[in-house]
Amino acid sequence: MFDQLSERLQGVLSDVRSRGKLSEDDVNKALREVRLALLEADVNFKVVKDFTAALKERLAGEEVSEALNPGQTVIQAVNDELTTLMGGSGRDLVFAPSGPTVILMSGLQGSGKTTASAKLAKLLKKQNKDVALAACDLQRPAAVEQLEKLGAQAKAQVYSQHGEKDAVKVAKWARDQAVQENRDVLIVDTAGRLHVDQALMDELAELRKVTKPHNVLLVVDAMTGQDAVNVAESFAEVADFDGVVVTKLDGDARGGAALSVRAVTGKPIMYGSTGEKLDELERFHPDRMAGRILGMGDVMSLIEKTQDEFDEDQAADLERKIRTQQFTLDDFLKQMKQVRSMGPLGNLMKMVPGMGKAMQGMGQVDERELDRLEAIIQSMTPYERSHPTEINGSRRKRIATGSGTTVQAVNRLVKQFGQMNKLMKQMSEGKMPDPQQLMRGMR
Repeated sequence: MFDQLSERLQGVLSDVRSRGKLSEDDVNKALREVRLALLEADVNFKVVKDFTAALKERLAGEEVSEALNPGQTVIQAVNDELTTLMGGSGRDLVFAPSGPTVILMSGLQGSGKTTASAKLAKLLKKQNKDVALAACDLQRPAAVEQLEKLGAQAKAQVYSQHGEKDAVKVAKWARDQAVQENRDVLIVDTAGRLHVDQALMDELAELRKVTKPHNVLLVVDAMTGQDAVNVAESFAEVADFDGVVVTKLDGDARGGAALSVRAVTGKPIMYGSTGEKLDELERFHPDRMAGRILGMGDVMSLIEKTQDEFDEDQAADLERKIRTQQFTLDDFLKQMKQVRSMGPLGNLMKMVPGMGKAMQGMGQVDERELDRLEAIIQSMTPYERSHPTEINGSRRKRIATGSGTTVQAVNRLVKQFGQMNKLMKQMSEGKMPDPQQLMRGMR
């Protein structure tokens, strides 16, 4: 979502960084470019005005002129102000000291509320919470069935009453069930409307009364741009929600909604949906997002994702194999599957500092190419996977036929694997290649 804004801001700041000394005119020119970049990203005009005013005040006079590295001072200031704009340190859910923690999901129809409810359930289950979902969207056809299906995928209990027309009754019953069954969390999926209206707010008020939620989350669709901000502002006026869940952060919208919603409503973004799969919901960290936008990467999120997939024994075994050059195509296939389970490869690579810039102009990483690599490796014998340099011409022809690819594709994989092994050995010895070198090793 933030690719266009990221590219524009990185261009502005790259010019600033290249100058040994910055004049007041240089700073003012950079501020103008930052303002235009934010406006083009569909950020609320008042938010942009306040942002650039705060940035200008911070960079005024001596702070930049007396800095040992004035370019870095400007970049740090932009990073800090972006972090503040999106909510500073962020906010987590409030959990009840005893009994089920109730989370009430609200929002307009079509915002992705039901799916977001199931994604949140799966995320909380990863944190060892016993989660149940309450199907209280009785307005949209098949909403209950959709939640039941998604709940089953997330391995969360779904409380539903088919045929019941009163959402408040279902909510009260579901809360009682959660208490009786000692659930840790109850997520209540509510009905939406095509627009904010009194009927929606009245039902939401009644649901709050009977469920006594510890957290009320508003789900907004980032693809609707400033309309998402307007919806959040309208809900903030009549419904005291605690935080926002932004869906479709992986889309091609310009990012203005995510950058504006905190400043306009005063409510923090707590979660962002980064894909269609149930495990593609993340805690929203303003400081990490600012780093991604400015091309600084997001090492903390990458580490957290890695820790979810790799245990310490696996990591130690992998390190040993790389260091002793015993890393085989079997190991590569296993690691590739685990990495792919962490999300789109392009998104992961952008978390590596400097990699976002290295990938500019290359487009998205083609996941189908990874499917072809997998087919080629699986068409090899165990010996060939352990000794790829010994795969001769006839073997390569057989592998190509078995995988439905070409001999050239097999040749390319063997060559890439050899280059990658060298790069990985360098990295294990503490010799970190630059991102461009790393990209060449992957081609």
